[in-house]
Parts: sequence; structure tokens; C-alpha cells
Amino acid sequence: MDRIFKVSMISVGLVPVWLAIILSLIIGAIIGIWQGFWVAYVGIPSFIVTLASMLIFRGLTLYLLGGKSLAPFPDSFGVLSGGFLPNIGSGELHVLTIILSAILSLILIYLEFRNRKKQLAYSFEVSPLWLSITKLVLLVAVINWFAYQLALNKGIPMVLIIVLILIALYTFVMKNTVMGRHIYATGGNQKAADLSGIKTKRVVFWVFVNNGVIAALAGLMFASRLNSATPAAGNMLELDAIAAVFIGGASMAGGVGTVIGAIVGGLVMGIMNNGMSLIGVGIDWQQAIKGLVLLLAVGFDIYNKNRAGK
Repeated sequence: MDRIFKVSMISVGLVPVWLAIILSLIIGAIIGIWQGFWVAYVGIPSFIVTLASMLIFRGLTLYLLGGKSLAPFPDSFGVLSGGFLPNIGSGELHVLTIILSAILSLILIYLEFRNRKKQLAYSFEVSPLWLSITKLVLLVAVINWFAYQLALNKGIPMVLIIVLILIALYTFVMKNTVMGRHIYATGGNQKAADLSGIKTKRVVFWVFVNNGVIAALAGLMFASRLNSATPAAGNMLELDAIAAVFIGGASMAGGVGTVIGAIVGGLVMGIMNNGMSLIGVGIDWQQAIKGLVLLLAVGFDIYNKNRAGK
């Protein structure tokens, strides 16, 4: 009873929301340290470590919660997944959303032509100018149409802002930093990366620490959306996550994949889940179909790898 009371204090607001969020992220980092140690420095395969950790921490969750759910959370915590950016006007249209979409469009146009100019300067092969312009026009049109639909409602949700920040941050890290190149090299061929001077154990360790923090953030978003903490929350979502990264272009061999690709894979899985629910597909068939999608995604990856090796 004492442990349940201590955990319940957070749920009823006796612990400030900002402090609870920081503590949750720190705990996520500690879990990442735990997993990273076993994978990077002990040499246990990551699949075994993550599977064992899933069982361990689900068991601890059941112990801490005593098999019960904690609810409701303070309203300020619900803003994390249900809040929206404030408007700068008094009309029905969310003006700030329109302004931000216009700024984003200009940034994308600038980045596209900057990259094109850089590639031409190094005599790289680039796509025809008309193709680049067509792609930009379609992309900007989609972004602004989507923003307009949001502006007609309540504007940009906070969860979308968080996702966009994470996408921009991790895309920059993976494409433009030494750490990102080291991660790709380690994932592609760890022995070759070792011989080239990359401290692969340190890279693997910090990747797992990072994953722990991101998993904690995802758990916070999920709990905020449900407005409760339940022992069964997140069960079987690991299947969706695995399928999403393979659909998005990741490879079993490692060293391949992008942040944008993983996001696209996640969107595909989300659309598929919602679509099956809307047309009345039972949970049993939903699991079977998602398992088949995962099998096909991995099979397609192996097929491409074998074809490239010929």
C-alpha cells in the first residue's frame, strides 16, 4: 500500500508536472544506460537485452502500480498531448498556424535550392530543375493545405510540435554530424568501424541511452493522451514500432534508414490501424495482418540486400 500511495502522489498533482516529466526522462535515460551496458560492454545481442528488459520493467510496473491504474492526471499534464498553440488573433481561423506553415514552406524552398547549388558546385548529378520545382510545389501545397485544415479547427497541436522538433533535430544529427556518421558506420559494419578508429562501444552505449529518453517521452505522451497510467499501456506497440522502421526503409543488416523514413513507416502503421478499426476488422485479424506486414517488410529488405550483393 505504501508504494501505491507514493506513486499516487504524482497522479493527484502533489508533485509538480514539470518535475514529474524531468524525473521520467531521467529514469528513461537510466534504463537506456542499463541496456546499453549489456549490449555495448558485455556483448549480449540487443534483441535479447531489449526483450529481457521489457519483461523486467513490465514486471516492475505491475509491482509499483499494484495492478491498478492511476488517474486522473492534472490538466496541465494533459496539455502535453491534447494542447494546442495559442492563436494571435480573435477570429475563427488560427492565424498563427497559417504563418508557421508559410515560414516552413520558405525554409523548405531555401534548403532545396541550397542543396542543389552545393551539389552542382561539386559536380554531382542532380535532378532536372523542373522536377525539383514540381516536387517543391506539391510539397508546399500539401503542407499549406494540411495547415489550413488545422487552422479551421484549433490550430497546431502540441504533440505535432514535439514530433516536428524531434524530426528536425535527429535528421540534422544523422545527416550533418560526426556522431550521425559514426552511428551509420557502426550499424553497417561494427568491425570495420572499429578498425577505422570509431569507438563503437561508446556509440552503441549512447544510442541506447538516447533511446531510453525517447521511449520515456513517448510514454509520457501516451499517458497524457489516456489521462491515466495503466500496467497494460503500450502492450504490443513494440510490434508496430518494429514494422514501422522496416516499412520506412531500415535494414536488418543495419547502417541503412532515415528519420523521415521511420516517421513515414509509423504513419503507414497508424493509418492501417485506424482503417482496420473503422471498417470493423476484429483485433484478432488486426494482429494477424500486422504480423504479415512485418514479415513482408523484412522479406523485402532481405530480397533487396541479396540482389545488391549479386
